[in-house]
Amino acid sequence: MITHLNGKLVEKYPTHVVIECSGVGYFVNISLHTFSKIKDTENIRLFTHLHVREEAHTLYGFAEKSEREIFRLLISVSGIGTSIARTMLSSLAPGQIRDAIALGDVAAIQAVKGIGAKTAQRVILDLKDKILKIYDIDEVSVNPNNTTKDEALSALEVLGFVRKQAEMAVNKVLSQDPSLSVEEIIKLSLKNL
Repeated sequence: MITHLNGKLVEKYPTHVVIECSGVGYFVNISLHTFSKIKDTENIRLFTHLHVREEAHTLYGFAEKSEREIFRLLISVSGIGTSIARTMLSSLAPGQIRDAIALGDVAAIQAVKGIGAKTAQRVILDLKDKILKIYDIDEVSVNPNNTTKDEALSALEVLGFVRKQAEMAVNKVLSQDPSLSVEEIIKLSLKNL
């Protein structure tokens, strides 16, 4: 299996890149998260996953090993294919997906286009124990953060903001510093709304 590519960046698009390694050009599918991490430098390195099917061998590239790990976990869930996993990684950062699964946050996962309530619940049910084990997250320490997030979201809704927009702002704030108090989360989220 191809584990990474290190070579010359020939083409760069939001959905894919072409990397030339020793005279061979590799077409590599990427997420928007990886696209934002790739600098316009001549040489790049991407961690890869080769998805083999009867009709095609498709290469997926990731700027970070953690994103590749989340991708592999997602495609292990029944009903989640490579395109939905890539859409999830384009909509949410790998850390946000990890946290949403660990916290059992169905709404965050369901916010991704193409994922319904049942699929979101299946993702959480199938991956929660694996996420907690792999990332050594203590369930007890994770839950208070969820309460803080919920309180901040409720306050923003009372102030008249749409839940989806408020949730995106709160997630952005929490991704930078998950130890913030409810008041700090609200203040910083208001700046993003």
